[in-house]
Amino acid sequence: MDFIDSFLLGLLQGLTEFLPISSSGHLVLAKAWLAENIQQGITFEVVVHFGTLCSILVYYKDRILEILHAIFRLLSAPTRFREMARNDADIKLSGYILLSMIPAMLVGLTLESWIERVLMKPWVASLMLIVTGLILFFTRYVGDTGKPLNNGRSFTIGLAQALAIIPGISRSGSTIATGLYLGIKREKVANFSFLMVIPVIAGAMLIKVLEIIEMGIPTEELLSLFIGFLTAFISGYYALKYLIIILKKQGIHYFAYYCWLVGGLGLVYFAL
Repeated sequence: MDFIDSFLLGLLQGLTEFLPISSSGHLVLAKAWLAENIQQGITFEVVVHFGTLCSILVYYKDRILEILHAIFRLLSAPTRFREMARNDADIKLSGYILLSMIPAMLVGLTLESWIERVLMKPWVASLMLIVTGLILFFTRYVGDTGKPLNNGRSFTIGLAQALAIIPGISRSGSTIATGLYLGIKREKVANFSFLMVIPVIAGAMLIKVLEIIEMGIPTEELLSLFIGFLTAFISGYYALKYLIIILKKQGIHYFAYYCWLVGGLGLVYFAL
């Protein structure tokens, strides 16, 4: 993979990972539609995902440290588990994140290979982008009732995250939209959506890193990998930052038009 390909795929990963337009769907279409000669190996895939993971960690560094400190306090005082679980907001949030991970873990462990074999097709990604557009569009009619996160709502948002393993279904779009449909405030559900994905991305990366260790990394690919990582990190950070701003002011339903446009063009090109 040359440097331009690394830059373009890193940029594509960084922008689409957080904007509600499906990174997996765009990568499927990019390889089939624009760059059939690009072979995105497992090493490059892990590196650009690590770039977007780092962008979340940097953006939410203060909040993550607060959660980790709360977990440390809990481990230091196990006799106060029930009291802290009821009253400590950071402990409760960490519990909600753990609950939200369950559906994605189950789907990833049982269906990922089948999905990669059967659903990683450009016409499927195009169709699912249209579905993502519908999910986003109808959030414009949802009122903000200010409902809090709880076990049931966290698990339901986790189900939406599990659905996003299908290429073309946006992870951020489906989780944020589900939270909005459940009546949770915009900023709160957006922050939860991005915090809850940290352990999911990290876990998926760990599995693939083990494969990379067995294969090794050719020295001549190191610069291309660095370019992909840096591009994904920088573009991911700013995509995340501005999505939060857009969500606060206007909502995410405007992204529906983009999803419909790309999905419609993909269907015309690949299915008709």
